[in-house]
Amino acid sequence: TSTLRPAVRQRRPPSAFPVVDGALQPAHLHVYQANLHNSGVCQQRYLKYQEQAMMGGGENATTRHTQRNKKLLVRDRLRMLLDDEDYLELSPFAGLDLDYGSIPSAGCLTGIGKINGLWCVFIANNATVKGGTAYPITVKKQLRAQDVAMQNRLPCVYLVDSGGAFLPLQSEIFPDKNHGGRTFYNEAIMSAMKIPQVAVVCGSCTAGGAYVPTMAEEAVIVHKIGTIFLGGPPLVKAATGEEVSPEDLGGARVHAEVSGCVDHFAPLERDAYEHARNIISTLNFELPADENEAVEEPLHSVEDLKGLAPRSYNHSLDVRMIVSRLTDGSRFQEFKARYGTTLVTGFGKIEGHLVGIVASNGELTYEASLKGSHFVQLCDQRDVPIIFLQNTAPKPAMTPSQHKAEAHSNRLKAQSSMMAAVACASTPRITVVIGGCHGADSYAMCGRSFDPNFLFLWPNARVSLVAPGCSDALVEEEHDVTHLKKKLEEESSAFFSSARLWDDGVILPQDTRKVLNKCLKIIKQQEYQLSKERLRAPLLRM
Repeated sequence: TSTLRPAVRQRRPPSAFPVVDGALQPAHLHVYQANLHNSGVCQQRYLKYQEQAMMGGGENATTRHTQRNKKLLVRDRLRMLLDDEDYLELSPFAGLDLDYGSIPSAGCLTGIGKINGLWCVFIANNATVKGGTAYPITVKKQLRAQDVAMQNRLPCVYLVDSGGAFLPLQSEIFPDKNHGGRTFYNEAIMSAMKIPQVAVVCGSCTAGGAYVPTMAEEAVIVHKIGTIFLGGPPLVKAATGEEVSPEDLGGARVHAEVSGCVDHFAPLERDAYEHARNIISTLNFELPADENEAVEEPLHSVEDLKGLAPRSYNHSLDVRMIVSRLTDGSRFQEFKARYGTTLVTGFGKIEGHLVGIVASNGELTYEASLKGSHFVQLCDQRDVPIIFLQNTAPKPAMTPSQHKAEAHSNRLKAQSSMMAAVACASTPRITVVIGGCHGADSYAMCGRSFDPNFLFLWPNARVSLVAPGCSDALVEEEHDVTHLKKKLEEESSAFFSSARLWDDGVILPQDTRKVLNKCLKIIKQQEYQLSKERLRAPLLRM
């Protein structure tokens, strides 16, 4: 007989980090008020884009989807699939105001939510947007969601309702490495990594879309709504002259009873999501019991972050004031506080999660870069997740003298060291652009190129090689300066960036602590998977 050992409740050593001074002083008020006004303008723009994204394909498309096609709207589907509506949506503003038109939310919803207590990535087509047709931005958004699933080892659920690729833009969807075919490559690799994948066919799966459910490990189809075929009835008629209904060609009965392409038959949509939830319950995870330990709230209101979000680089207050509104009890154990002071590094807790914080507090100097490199390696050695709060200098440093040239050479070497440390760190990294994301400094602060687990922008953020108004010295002609400034003004906004999926979404400053807490919980879940990773052949469906 075997003796069961009582579960040992694991606890971190108690911390007594000092409280960081984040109080607003009278001298700060003029900057704070200017930032607060700017945040109000940015938030109005945020709400406008949010409304556009929520409308999907508009009233007519919604009526056609729900009344004629008898389908549920994508957010109603998620309500049935997920435990609650407290999920982390990724890149909701993707696809707005692109060169080839506005594709609200890129035609699909992606994010991370809980299913029977387990954090799962979801990729859900919104068929009210262009009939579920995939545009280049749709493909990019779906691939990013798969990247998140792989990087954080999260189960992935696909809600498929797609009319296939938008053919007029096929050259931007089909041929390249990170185009449509990468979705199926990723499915195979995820299966080999033992990352579970479930597909719910709740609409059309045409052409390339047909491979999504057939490559998932388990698939569910909805009767009279779900269909899977490479070529639909119009193509069959054009090729053979034969008329056939979608249901007879590739409906639920065909694939559940004849082809075996799906594993579960759902008479109604609500049954399909119940099947999906039950499948998730079969996954080999052992989640810890909820520990309802009291968490200290910051000593200062998170609402203050609206006045601390810099209108411009010159309106930046000490970043410790932001840190004090993110960490538990406003406590922060600073590292190398007196060295390289234009970068703030140290340890704190966010909703009980121990994190390292690397925060811009001025230009990334030689000393600051060496300090950043040291601290990142320290976090990596201790397996402590790192939060980067990025607000980099708006223009490259000029070189008016030989002395400056030597100083910049040293700075370049130190920044390269920090870039290498950030790139090679195996610990999770989350980046929040709280101000500017400019030039090479942004790479050392774990910009998108350096593959953070998540990257978010505040609405006031600017993303460009050089900030608007800082390009004068780089261009000679006055006309060119004016033209370039206007272009940078338009293209550097947080919403321009998010529409093109250069980030995982724009978040309001006051929501930052809540979003970081979700991300840290999501990242931690992989520790509870009992079937550990070992590279093996993917599961091949019959």
